[in-house]
Amino acid sequence: MAVSVNYRAFVVEQLARVLPDVRARSMFGGVGVYTHDLFFALIDNDTLYFKVDDVTRPLFQTVGMGPFRPFGDSGNAMDYFEVPADVLEDLDALAEWASQAVAVARRARGRRVRPAGKREPKSPEQNLSLR
Repeated sequence: MAVSVNYRAFVVEQLARVLPDVRARSMFGGVGVYTHDLFFALIDNDTLYFKVDDVTRPLFQTVGMGPFRPFGDSGNAMDYFEVPADVLEDLDALAEWASQAVAVARRARGRRVRPAGKREPKSPEQNLSLR
């Protein structure tokens, strides 16, 4: 679950060449990667993973890339797939793949729902109680 300092620096440097405001944050033994406020990638075991959805997942599967499994091969897969090494080294390809991952993160943000048990704030009229 370790991420080497050199790999982290390389990934951030490459991504910063194709996306604005790229930054990385250590989290849960890995690294979360953001552009602006969108979490679109993660790094674990010196491997870069991009956020995927039903639109982009087939591209990763076609080139033989697998999902991120934080608890090993028998654990649940997350919606992040391994980025091919040649994509990370080719800035034109990286720009396309990274842009798609950012678009997935943007779409996911739009689909967020309130957690169970959370309700809409009451209007002032609803806050009045009968005594």
